[in-house]
Amino acid sequence: MNSLGIDKPASKTRVVVAMSGGVDSSATAALLHAQGYEVVGVTLQLYDQGAAAARKGACCAGQDIYDARRVAETIGFPHYVLDYEDRFREAVMDDFADAYLRGETPIPCVRCNQTVKFRDLFATARELGADALATGHYVRRTEGAGGAELRRAADPAKDQSYFLFATTREQLNFLRFPLGGLAKAETRALAEDLGLAVADKPDSQDICFVPNGSYASVVERLRPGAADPGDIVDREGRVLGRHEGIIRFTIGQRRGLNLGGTDTPLYVIRLDPEARQVVVGPREALARPAVTVSTVNWLGEGGEPAPGQSISTKIRSASVPVGAALTPLGGGRARVVFDEPQYGVAPGQAAVFYDGDRVLGGGWIDREAALARPTQRSDSSQSRLRAAGS
Repeated sequence: MNSLGIDKPASKTRVVVAMSGGVDSSATAALLHAQGYEVVGVTLQLYDQGAAAARKGACCAGQDIYDARRVAETIGFPHYVLDYEDRFREAVMDDFADAYLRGETPIPCVRCNQTVKFRDLFATARELGADALATGHYVRRTEGAGGAELRRAADPAKDQSYFLFATTREQLNFLRFPLGGLAKAETRALAEDLGLAVADKPDSQDICFVPNGSYASVVERLRPGAADPGDIVDREGRVLGRHEGIIRFTIGQRRGLNLGGTDTPLYVIRLDPEARQVVVGPREALARPAVTVSTVNWLGEGGEPAPGQSISTKIRSASVPVGAALTPLGGGRARVVFDEPQYGVAPGQAAVFYDGDRVLGGGWIDREAALARPTQRSDSSQSRLRAAGS
């Protein structure tokens, strides 16, 4: 049994490494090569190289493809670039834009892992005769009594398990994450020891296809008219101001409302795409005792959990796991009841389930009627709505 848990000598074990051109995936490939594995690097070209070539901190285009190729040539293993632009546009970018139009806050990195990387690249790795597909994600894969288990990274600050909740059991059996036990500083030191030119390369900060963090400009380019203006209203439907497109807002947001003359700080508590309304209220209006999630992926033993199973859950990638009870509802849906009400729960984000550091799965947070629609509208609000709908 080799270090990847495969019953072969390392020299006879072919590992496809997904290489984005960054330090993490480069270190993964170089480390496995140094350990004697037959490494094949694969980089996915996901969007137009011309638009991304000059951008720092992007991935999977332009300079990053060059960096991945240079690492492979320096270390001495084969490297391929696959054109996945059309697949990425359909599965990730279009979904991203449509989610904002629905008043949701999408997570394109999860969709990319769920579709392009762990579905399409998985198939490509199989076609190349690989025994495993390795990535530079900071998560751990362990073997348990029921098979492969997904666990949080040893370094909580770099843990990426939230973004991998949709990984299937079949995929997890094939995947390997060699960096899951390392801190980022250790990875950079490893890259330097292995002579990689990308050892000091900055981490990507933005979503790869979103320049300078301007989500709205990308959505408007993909879906012209998405930034049409509308009203900012309170919970009773009174018009407090105007906005330049609901795609610029997310649940829990306080900044950017530009509302003067209010004594109480106001937050976005609901988005109404049909009426083009941003509904605001006091912080307590954000409190959610529970959420419903759909398209649940379960990585625990024995299929769906028993009703009321105690878990911890994260409702955003940067949030701290909180206690909750999980109850399956059938049809891939489940109800998550928090031990304490949570604030800023946004449709389109994920609720990811944990038992300690083990990932039990997760699902997509639904839009729910618990965020009540305004019950009244002033005459001015009504007239503006009629004008907006004309």
